Formats: sequence, C-alpha cells, structure tokens
Amino acid sequence: MADNPFALFDAWYAEAKAAEINDPDAMALATATAGGAPSVRMVLLKGHGPDGFTFYTNADSRKGEELAANARAALLFHWKSLRRQVRVEGEVEEVGTDEADAYFATRGRDSQLGAHASDQSRPLASRAEFLARIAKVTARYLVGPVPRPSRWTGFRLTPERIEFWSDKPHRLHERRLFVRDGKSWTEGLLYP
Repeated sequence: MADNPFALFDAWYAEAKAAEINDPDAMALATATAGGAPSVRMVLLKGHGPDGFTFYTNADSRKGEELAANARAALLFHWKSLRRQVRVEGEVEEVGTDEADAYFATRGRDSQLGAHASDQSRPLASRAEFLARIAKVTARYLVGPVPRPSRWTGFRLTPERIEFWSDKPHRLHERRLFVRDGKSWTEGLLYP
C-alpha cells in the first residue's frame, strides 16, 4: 500500500509513456449536464500533479458548457498494453488566463489557427465551410504569434477519488482506491 496516489500515478504514467504505442496521455472525460445527462469523450492530459489533472478545450464546446453547469467530472486512463486503468473523480475549475496563454503558445501553429476557426461541437454545414474558415484565420494571422481565443481555455480536475485497476488472471483484478480526506488520503481495496 502507498499513501500518495500521485506518486503511484507518476510511476504508472511513466510506464504507459514507454509502453503505449499511441497516446498514453489519452483519457476519457465524463461530464454531465446540470440535470445529470452524461456525456463522455477522449481528451489529452496536458499536466498533472497534486493540484490535479489538466486538459484544454473550447469553453463553448459541449464539454465546456457541461462543466460550467456542473463542475464535477470523471477521467479514465486505459493503458491496454499494461492491462491497467486509472479512474479519477472530482471537481473541475478553469485554469487561470496566464496558464492557458502559456500552454496555447506551445501548440503548433495549425492547432492554434484551428482553435480560432472552430465553433467546437456546433453544427457544421460542410467540410468546405470549415476549410474556408481556416483559410480566413490563416490570412488574418499570416505573420506573428497567434493569440489564444478567449473561449479556448484549460480545466483542472482536483481529485477526490483515484482508483488504480490492474488486470489479474481469471478476472480476479486488483483495485486500489484512494479517497481524499481533507488534505490527506485514505487507501483501501475494492472487490473486483
């Protein structure tokens, strides 16, 4: 047993980065509307530590609107090659402007331009319409840095529960659950 779920996550994440062929930082993000209707999609982990797990998106997207209405979410990392999963649940808050700006500046130029051109999760009449918007944004920012659109931001999930799942023979899996208790963590096991 351990008393620090973040140290265990760091170790598992390092192994996943070495073993997973594609996207070891991919995680399913589950959100829900204010009324409780769930939705899930894959996003990429862009930062993690004792303060939480960070990802970036358009605040006007479906997930952004759901997080504004219900600031609780769940994450799932599934590292198939390692036969492991990590489930994380907790409250979500938007990162600060400086942090969002700093991360946006590290993105590739085409990704930055795409963030300006996309009305993420909104209906799109045709692919040609989107490509025309990309061309228009590209012409607008032909020279110099591309500023972060105000609607593009980051979110940090502060965990209240973290479960580490390991595959075992005969479906006798190991499940270790950490639950936040104030500033510390309690750990226990769950039946598979």
